[in-house]
Amino acid sequence: MRLSYIIIPLLVGAGVSAWYWKHTHPDVVEVSVVEAQPGDVEETVANTRAGTVKACRRAKMSPSIGGQISELPYPEGAYVKKDAVLLKVWNDDLQAEIDLNQKSIETAKQTAKASCLQADVAQRSANRSARLRREGTISQEAYDKAITEAQVRKADCKAARDNIIVAKARLKMAKAQLKRTILYAPFNGVIAKINGELNEYVTPSPPGILTPPVIDLIEPGCFYVSVPIDEVDAPKVKRGLPARVTLDAWRGRIFEAEVSRIGSYVVDREKQARTVDIELTFKNAADLSSLLVGYSADADIILRTHHHVLRIPGEALLDDNHVLLFNPQNHKLEKREIEKGLSNWTYSEIVKGLKQGDKVVTSLGAEGVEEGALARIKGSASPKNGEASAIPEGIQSEIEADYKAESKHMKNTAGQVNAKPAIAEQENAGQENAKQTKKSQNQ
Repeated sequence: MRLSYIIIPLLVGAGVSAWYWKHTHPDVVEVSVVEAQPGDVEETVANTRAGTVKACRRAKMSPSIGGQISELPYPEGAYVKKDAVLLKVWNDDLQAEIDLNQKSIETAKQTAKASCLQADVAQRSANRSARLRREGTISQEAYDKAITEAQVRKADCKAARDNIIVAKARLKMAKAQLKRTILYAPFNGVIAKINGELNEYVTPSPPGILTPPVIDLIEPGCFYVSVPIDEVDAPKVKRGLPARVTLDAWRGRIFEAEVSRIGSYVVDREKQARTVDIELTFKNAADLSSLLVGYSADADIILRTHHHVLRIPGEALLDDNHVLLFNPQNHKLEKREIEKGLSNWTYSEIVKGLKQGDKVVTSLGAEGVEEGALARIKGSASPKNGEASAIPEGIQSEIEADYKAESKHMKNTAGQVNAKPAIAEQENAGQENAKQTKKSQNQ
């Protein structure tokens, strides 16, 4: 029992000391802050997936009929002019058919000439028969025969001339067939890719099945960017709006562009958000020399801009209407209600709730960063162990007052705890004396 008189005060004293140490050396959260300062804020629309740099004109070509490659005049990377022959499929049979049709035309012309001469002779004979018939020197039968012969020869002449037209049509068809075996350059360009070698067999793509093109021709020096944006943002975008384009291959470099075309339909792909394709053209011609077709690209389309307004970084926002403010007077974090204006991924305009120079916390995800927490700015001098100087003077006075009140309360509690064993001991002693007295009287 006597041991409790010693242990209980010790425990109470240790508790008071621990409480005092904790409150005179509270946890100080280290935070990153940024001052609210004036600047430009833009309302932008960004692409939902990576866009692509494309050539203004690009032709992926294959011959329209199958066959064996007989000619490949240019290698990959060669610059070719419009109408240059890029590829030929074996076509000797078609060339022979053309020659045959050309000869058929010549034959048809000679046949027509002979038929028409015979028609002229028959017509003159019919004219003489008509005169003789009027004079009564020939019979009606002879006259009819002469007239009929003239009409037949005239029809033969017309048929022979029509045969010339037919022969020319056959020649034209043969040339068209021949043309299907040859690929011509539709514009001045560079051969980007050739999928085939001499004497290899190529076939056109079957319906519904895509096969690699034999020749991929790209127009050099003319590029644009195609990016998909969310269907919700599409109505905000108008032709002519400025945009900034960034490329993974050119990190840190910004390409100025503008909206040149807005897709006329919504792209609906399985398991992907519905988007609208936007095309952007580059403003600076000097930028085009650095580009290659196929670069991945991201774009920010600028809808409107507010100049020289109070702004804070986007990472400083707790939500749409609140920030954590660092109070340099008491070193505490305060939750402040704000009203936003324009915003983008980088900055938000502050219309109400902050003033220039206010320090807002940007390290919101760090442990212990919450409203009411004691904090210091990252990079400021740290107090040494045992020093309470990091706590502002006003807060230190409050802690000391709380300590005195807590100490008094704990002492009273300890006195009550110590008093209970003493009272119990006195009661036990009284009961023992009464038992002894009663025992003596009985004796």
